[in-house]
Amino acid sequence: MHTDRSGFSDRGERELQRRTEDTAARPWRLRRRPGRPPVPDRGGRVVVGVSGSPASRAALRSAVDEARRSGRPLVAVVAWEPPEGEGLYRRRPDREWARHWHDTARAGLTAAFDEALGGMPAGVDVTLRVERSRAGAALLDLAAHPGDLLVVGIRPRRRRGAVHRYVRRYAVCPVLTVPLRPVPRADLRALRHVKAADFAA
Repeated sequence: MHTDRSGFSDRGERELQRRTEDTAARPWRLRRRPGRPPVPDRGGRVVVGVSGSPASRAALRSAVDEARRSGRPLVAVVAWEPPEGEGLYRRRPDREWARHWHDTARAGLTAAFDEALGGMPAGVDVTLRVERSRAGAALLDLAAHPGDLLVVGIRPRRRRGAVHRYVRRYAVCPVLTVPLRPVPRADLRALRHVKAADFAA
């Protein structure tokens, strides 16, 4: 069973417009600052960040295993921002532009399940979330209970990426770091000599 909470909402766009028009308002923020108190009234779940990268697909596979093993629900989240940045977007808000990038992020989240697992995993309660935010803030906002488990993927030789550093510093729950296993050099050399006929039945 899975729940799709990734639909585009105009509520954030209306809030953005309201704050843009109100010159006395503080700069619009999508997420609370780090250091917020944990949420006390819900049970633990497995939260995994999915960006579409090979490392995030490895994290997704590990998160599904952890959710299945522990019986906890899985929350898969992808974060997005307008490519021009929120500051420039606030000057000329465009709902259709925002909807386009939201839909692109949602399609990437669905594709990650197909590529990593061949579809939605059986026997796991999955919730899909598309968040308009920086990745680290989105992950911490959803993994806000000490009983949660936050799963993030990292690439080889980049164990201290920005998102990884952020969540390790501010998370109130355990963080599982999943390194992407590099392809052995011997396999890479062998692939260079593969021909189309080698894949024939």
